Amino acid sequence: MEILGIGMPELVFIVIIALLILGPKDMQKAGKTIGKFLRNIVTSDGWKIFQQTSRDIRNLPTRLMREANDELNRVGDEIKKAASPPDPNRISPANKRLQPKPFSAMPAPEPGTGDENAQKSQGDPAPESEPPTNA
Repeated sequence: MEILGIGMPELVFIVIIALLILGPKDMQKAGKTIGKFLRNIVTSDGWKIFQQTSRDIRNLPTRLMREANDELNRVGDEIKKAASPPDPNRISPANKRLQPKPFSAMPAPEPGTGDENAQKSQGDPAPESEPPTNA
């Protein structure tokens, strides 16, 4: 456990030196004073801001690497999508080529008219006229 960057062995050493210098009676008074001072520091808003800033600085490299990796993955996916051939099943109907319809000289009969001759001739397209040849 570290308090303000001081580990347990250093803390024991400081307590022994203080006990030798101050003596047992003054040691109690100095302990109370130091305890109040540290409590005021730890409960202050400045200390909370300092702790949050310290935490943010420690996590900054990890956060930057994560964001860069996410961006790299997104760009890689876009490149793969752009480089891959288009899937014919995913082409929208607006992009498909329109197929020409066969030409019929007779208009299609309206449903329910009962015209049998029109139904027979509907399946037979009219012969196309050939252009005249000049010989």
